[in-house]
Amino acid sequence: MITLDDILDMTCLTRSEIAAIAEHDGLDGVHAAAYGDYLMHLHHGPQQVQRMICEDVRAALHAHDLAHARILFQTLRQFIADHPEAARGAD
Repeated sequence: MITLDDILDMTCLTRSEIAAIAEHDGLDGVHAAAYGDYLMHLHHGPQQVQRMICEDVRAALHAHDLAHARILFQTLRQFIADHPEAARGAD
């Protein structure tokens, strides 16, 4: 039987990146993992994931949830480090 951890491990995304996608689009973990993995294989898909995480950071700041914004910002920094093609302006 395939577990949730198995599904999450099949993607090129971290758990926190998948959680940010889930938060952004209101998806459960499995669907967020599948959607995120799909986006990562599209032309300019990594930039879409980067945009989602940025929007989550912005939403957390507007909600005055600084602790959550810090976690998301750390996720964003790690995402850009792992996937430099996601940086704005990258082709």
